[in-house]
Amino acid sequence: MGTDFTDLIAALGDLWAAVELQLRNLMLPSRLNQIAILGVCLAVAWAGGRTLAGVLRSRVRATEGLKPWQLRTFLILEKRLVLASFVVLSWSATLIVRSTTTFPSRSYLLALVATVATAWLIVSLVTRLVRNRTLRRIVSWGLWIFVTLYYLGLVDPVATFLDGLAIELGGFRLSVLAVLKALVVTGVLFTAARLISQTAARQIRENEDISPSMQVLAVKALQVTLFGAAVFIGLKAVGFDLTGLAVLSGAIGVGLGFGLQKVVSNLVSGVIILLDKSIKPGDVISLGETFGWINALGARYVSITTRDGREYLIPNEDLITGQVVNWSHSNDFVRLDIHFGTSYADDPHLVRRIAVEAAKTVPRVLNDRAPVCHITGFGDSSIDYILRFWIRDPTQGLTNIRGNVFLALWDAFRENGISIPFPQREVRLLEPQKGSHVATD
Repeated sequence: MGTDFTDLIAALGDLWAAVELQLRNLMLPSRLNQIAILGVCLAVAWAGGRTLAGVLRSRVRATEGLKPWQLRTFLILEKRLVLASFVVLSWSATLIVRSTTTFPSRSYLLALVATVATAWLIVSLVTRLVRNRTLRRIVSWGLWIFVTLYYLGLVDPVATFLDGLAIELGGFRLSVLAVLKALVVTGVLFTAARLISQTAARQIRENEDISPSMQVLAVKALQVTLFGAAVFIGLKAVGFDLTGLAVLSGAIGVGLGFGLQKVVSNLVSGVIILLDKSIKPGDVISLGETFGWINALGARYVSITTRDGREYLIPNEDLITGQVVNWSHSNDFVRLDIHFGTSYADDPHLVRRIAVEAAKTVPRVLNDRAPVCHITGFGDSSIDYILRFWIRDPTQGLTNIRGNVFLALWDAFRENGISIPFPQREVRLLEPQKGSHVATD
């Protein structure tokens, strides 16, 4: 422990010596002049960048029909106009000073700051590829600090100092430098994995030879493989021993297996659903009181969107163990039934013919699978019928098409004088019989 502390003090001393040397160099008269020039460049860049951003913002607002990616690109560039302006001005000042003097020291600081600013601008643009905001900030700040230290010649002293800030548990040593390397390397690998998975997923979804459920399964498997590999490669790249991690993960897995049985069951059920192709994105299903179409298949749940805009997240296990009605499993054709009754005074043959013709006039009703009408019984006050017709777009709703067919029947029956009866009751007041009396108070 004493040796580690002594090494840490020595590393801190080397770091301070390097920083002190850089600060002493800045106090030279020629460097002070360059600092003044950089200050002017910064002020002009700040004012010019903000003015240019306002002009571009007004022009974008006046332009109609811009796509989302164009708006995102504008926002990214707008936030970096000040830095980009400073890069241009600092390099211009460097070239001007170099053209007026033969001493490299008179433009050294200008070139150094311009180089660092250019590196910052490149890092800020490249790190936009990292979607996760927290991870993007970590990677951005890590790269900004690294390029600054690199051009200032402070990488080795800082690395030695950070490596000295470590904890040791048995044969395991974890330093601040290793943690920072792990974060940056893992962030870069995660970004690469995301780009590769998005490109591959797009190609998989465009392949019509692969069924929708197998497309989802292939994309999920690819994402798990790539992101898992990114984690392990990132840990291995910075020197972590994965042997102990494997033993620890095995022990944790056994504990989680008992505590998270439902989660594991949903994960396995999700894989089974994707493999047996019982449901797929776009299918119209009914599960209990829930009726809607499948929006997405997740690892733990299935997203179902109903006609009223509600989105239900159904656990995968419920779809495996429960009774599910898939209205579009084999094909998109769905048969609907409507029950109605007419008066005994109306000709049943005429009623059946009028009902079929009325159903055919509704736009969504299929004519190649002609509607049929049958008598189902003789009721107390009406002859009972069933009208059957087919549609092939259940995602457009079932209640509305039934309502449209009922309206068509109503209009057709009124036009042809066919009545729809309803139960009628008569109440008769009987006269009191002889010998009966009414009790009075």
